[in-house]
Amino acid sequence: MADIVRTIGLSLGADICWPACYEHLMRRLDLRVPTEGGTMRFEVERIYIEPFDLRRDCKYDVVIDRLTHWYHTSREWIKKAIIMNGLYVFNNPWSLQSMEKHTSYCAMIRLGIPIPTTWLVPPKAYAQSNPDIGPTLARYAKLFDLGRLGQKVGYPCFVKPYDGGGWRSVMKCNDEQALRDAYEKSGTDVMHVQAGVVPFDRFVRTIGFGPQTYNVLYDPDKPLHDRYTLDQEFIPAAEEEHLRKVTLTINAFFGWEFNSCESLRSAGVWHPIDFANPCPDSQVTSLHYHFPWLVKAYLRWSVFCAATKRRMRQTLDWEPFFEVADGGGSYEEKLDGYARIAEERFAAARFEEFCEKHLSHLDEVAWEFFATEQAKDAVRQKVAALYPLHEVEQFTELFWSRIQKWRTDEEALR
Repeated sequence: MADIVRTIGLSLGADICWPACYEHLMRRLDLRVPTEGGTMRFEVERIYIEPFDLRRDCKYDVVIDRLTHWYHTSREWIKKAIIMNGLYVFNNPWSLQSMEKHTSYCAMIRLGIPIPTTWLVPPKAYAQSNPDIGPTLARYAKLFDLGRLGQKVGYPCFVKPYDGGGWRSVMKCNDEQALRDAYEKSGTDVMHVQAGVVPFDRFVRTIGFGPQTYNVLYDPDKPLHDRYTLDQEFIPAAEEEHLRKVTLTINAFFGWEFNSCESLRSAGVWHPIDFANPCPDSQVTSLHYHFPWLVKAYLRWSVFCAATKRRMRQTLDWEPFFEVADGGGSYEEKLDGYARIAEERFAAARFEEFCEKHLSHLDEVAWEFFATEQAKDAVRQKVAALYPLHEVEQFTELFWSRIQKWRTDEEALR
């Protein structure tokens, strides 16, 4: 019986560490999945940027995309391949292009999720290239009192771009003068003014990958390499489940199969504050201890999607979520309803069955791989790309030691 080949494409930018580890693990696994027509195996290939004919065939079954949120050529090739060739890609490129943080706040407020009070304010300055801007502002722009707005929102508050990402231009304001200073600095950016969640006793970043979720205690005041803490069991199981449902709801709503959700806990209530991150950090230099989980999550979801010929959902279809939102019941009851929609859209039960049957050895293979010189070299290469030469060995050893702690902890759970 013939081999059936599924091809997974990697659409990459500055990524170094996770693709290298992903490729090594795929070779070590050397997957052979029995099917009615033969044996299914998998090939992985990096995608190059080049001119393309709109009628050109697409050789890939699945593409893991890390470019379309900022690089137009790859985004438009992916759109073409979805429409014309039935390509499966995560994440949805149309949603990535159009659904910024502002839309995500509005949508989750509509679903009843406790988003902090948020205002949008017109930009402080305008580019002068559009001749219509002057007459438009003269006729229709209302003067507003930023100080009064600050009183309504409350202090501390945060001024940040409505479409921001990567902590770009985020400014904390403890009083009116700081708010006015932040607005003066904002230039042509359209900004949100969002109430701070104070006091809070937990800051958790939940990574979602298909139906998989993973909670990390996060410390934004630390240097980047220490923000993902190594703490374990920092919230009760019921709250872990709550954050799982919130993250799956957001991701399924927007068609984001790979996204992260940052939430603050205040007086026992979880407030999502930043959850439009549909190409989240995947680098060992920030994830360290948690990096092996992420690489395994990449592998599980991509292999599942390729093997099952998962079809791309080309429309977002929000109505089922709105029906739950408008149907009555408590917030937790509605969240249960949203999560059921998400689990169905992510084929959660089928995914778990597939992983148990065909990827049950992945944990052991990954545990062994992350002790090898190949894995350490992937860490070193990423460190060398980001750190000055005299710090490369120091930080390579730091991140490697944290991965070895992960291996020790994993072994203890067996």
